[in-house]
Amino acid sequence: MTARSCILVTGGAGFIGTNFVLQWVERGGTIVNLDLETYAGNPENLVSLTGSPQHTLVHGDIADAALVSLLFREHRPQAIVHFAAETHVDRSIAEPDTFIRTNVCGTFTLLEQARQYWSSLREPERSTFRFLHVSTDEVYGSLSPDDPPFVEEQAFAPNSPYAASKAAADHLVRAWFHTYGLPTLTTNCSNNYGPFQFPEKLIPLMILNALAGTPLPIYGDGGNVRDWLFVSDHCAAIRTVLAKGQLGETYNIGGNSERTNLEIVRMICLILDELRPDPVGAHDRLITFVPDRPGHDRRYAMDARKIARLGWQPSVRFEDGLRSTVEWYLNHAPWVDRVRTGAYRDWIRQNYDERISR
Repeated sequence: MTARSCILVTGGAGFIGTNFVLQWVERGGTIVNLDLETYAGNPENLVSLTGSPQHTLVHGDIADAALVSLLFREHRPQAIVHFAAETHVDRSIAEPDTFIRTNVCGTFTLLEQARQYWSSLREPERSTFRFLHVSTDEVYGSLSPDDPPFVEEQAFAPNSPYAASKAAADHLVRAWFHTYGLPTLTTNCSNNYGPFQFPEKLIPLMILNALAGTPLPIYGDGGNVRDWLFVSDHCAAIRTVLAKGQLGETYNIGGNSERTNLEIVRMICLILDELRPDPVGAHDRLITFVPDRPGHDRRYAMDARKIARLGWQPSVRFEDGLRSTVEWYLNHAPWVDRVRTGAYRDWIRQNYDERISR
């Protein structure tokens, strides 16, 4: 599999998918991009590809078997890279049915349509076809402070509806490899950050709230630990697994950058104090501790030695990636204004304002 191959990408107008699509096309590849364009899937992210023969954006649902089958037949991709998913834990607590439909039923539909397409191929296309499923470290559950990082053989222990739906999808992918021989690969990544991330997630939410002078809501005591991975490094890891990964295997992808949520927010405040000082005072004055969410995992950490044997390592230091991310949001105010719709504001009020007022 080379960067010049034609592939089918699901969720390619979302945060990680957008970055992957832009990088793949930049390297000379061709993409058929299937995206439902929900609140977090933004075609504006891909405006630079307008008119490009290397990129076809299709508005549609991964659970639409007829549409997926048509895309396979018409475009005959050499691989499918499956990003499409509902991903926000808080939303999964409020609306678990959406997560089951997309993450479980949608993945099942893709697997079945991919299996039928792959079965129809002749050599050498049949032996080079790949189905790469992008998953999360949250399927493994929570670590204590002194526990070793997650390894690929870790037993699943999901603690939120989101994590459970992704764990179910991972199991389906494994089963389609072992039962049907579908040439699958799975990646489980740590927390991503970088350009184009929808501002419901921690880092962009804190950047934009700080710029607006509104509270910076931190769950519990702020001591929850995550391993942070810059999105361009994640995209490079996926390309590596697609090209070199062993069929049926899972690869953990981590940034070797464990930080507490409170550390992250304080770092963002210091960067903004330098780049966009607030005459009222330091941005960390806005930090507000709010009641924790149910089932909040304490710590995630990834052992990424397996993918390192394929030749991949993260290249972006967290401090550099965070500054770059803050600068991106500062320089893309029109994009931010357009994605922060009334629906977004309603969600923020629903999920955070009541906590802040308690």
